Amino acid sequence: MVEVFSTNVQGFDQSHTLVQQLLAHFPKSKINFDLDDCDKILRVEGESLLPLKIVEVLKASGYNCNILE
Repeated sequence: MVEVFSTNVQGFDQSHTLVQQLLAHFPKSKINFDLDDCDKILRVEGESLLPLKIVEVLKASGYNCNILE
């Protein structure tokens, strides 16, 4: 399963911290950001993903996060 999100994450340090937070919830997932994309894409690949939980984790850290379809 792959989920893709648009975010407002700007820098590597921010993205690295968020990846660590997400890995705490989804430890066997592959998670990365494409900060060069205009939508600052977050891509999460793994089993049993909960898209709304991913949005919640980013929003709790002060970032915008929307599921892309």
